[in-house]
Amino acid sequence: MQAMIDLRSDTVTRPTAAMRAAMAAAEVGDDVYREDPTVRRLEERVAELTGKEAALFVPSGTMGNQIALLCLTQRGDEVIAGEGAHCAFYESGAAPAWSGVQFVFAGRGGLFTAGDVEDAIKPPLYYLPRTRVVAIENTHNRAGGRVFPQDDVLAIARVARAHGLALHLDGARLWNASVACGRPVAELAAPFDTVSVCFSKGLGAPVGSALCGSADVVRAALRFRKMLGGGMRQAGVLAAAALYALSHHQARIAEDHEAARAIARALREVAHRAAATRFTGPPPATIEEPETNILYIDTPGIPAERLVDAARRRGVLVGAAGRSAVRAVTHLDVAPEQVAPAASALAEALAEVLVQPRDRDGAGVRA
Repeated sequence: MQAMIDLRSDTVTRPTAAMRAAMAAAEVGDDVYREDPTVRRLEERVAELTGKEAALFVPSGTMGNQIALLCLTQRGDEVIAGEGAHCAFYESGAAPAWSGVQFVFAGRGGLFTAGDVEDAIKPPLYYLPRTRVVAIENTHNRAGGRVFPQDDVLAIARVARAHGLALHLDGARLWNASVACGRPVAELAAPFDTVSVCFSKGLGAPVGSALCGSADVVRAALRFRKMLGGGMRQAGVLAAAALYALSHHQARIAEDHEAARAIARALREVAHRAAATRFTGPPPATIEEPETNILYIDTPGIPAERLVDAARRRGVLVGAAGRSAVRAVTHLDVAPEQVAPAASALAEALAEVLVQPRDRDGAGVRA
């Protein structure tokens, strides 16, 4: 039986043989005592890469984001973020539960400007929530892996500082942003007080993230990590995988970006052919050009599950990301020779669903 090509997420990767060897050989200690030498090496390396004083190894990006909010806010504060921000959308309501904060969303589609931040800041009145943090996600997952323009980041930072606000960067895929825009990670991270980066997405490590910032912030983060159950013991086995990934898997991220663009080209050909058979009406499918490794396919009026099922029957796994939106993500475990078959299978699946009837209200007709 032919193996499935899994494009549901870049979190599905498995450690390479060389990464497993590095994990097996890792020198370890008890990290709650801060005695794991491999964890400490990883933290020093990530602090260097992000240009921050210190870093703390944490089990997940969610924990990294939530610890940052705990460090930067007080209960009742408000956080400005982009639409669909991971820290508000995909983290099980953790921010209001743990930090006691609420979100206000700026801009459209995940990105926003300095003007949007100005508009979102509350006046300093006692009966209003206190605006305290601006959170930026780079790349932005729900925006299709878009890179947050650095000129906008710098302008937002100037406004934030003028109003005494802190800045947090959810950089789960900051490695992808760096490769895509050609700027060093430290440059992208420079305006922020706290930066969360993941090792288990574009870099292909099995577990782990890091929260980076000043030495004082990381000291506070260490306590919050323990409170949230993130204090691990012989975690050097996991840190070794992240160190290996940082040394061997950063440059190859460009291959994932090109793979996403190749798949998008095949899908757009199908969409164009389908559109050519129509005299009127909106495009039957929209496939935006990927900036990084995330590709969204929108089929208005057709439930996302139809395309997911049609792709699965052809040996490709993708995920529903909305009523009519499907997400495909390229990654380390998609070999170069699998890109063309994946593109062909998804193109066939899209062609199949585009000839199926749609609901008048756009919901799609269930088979």
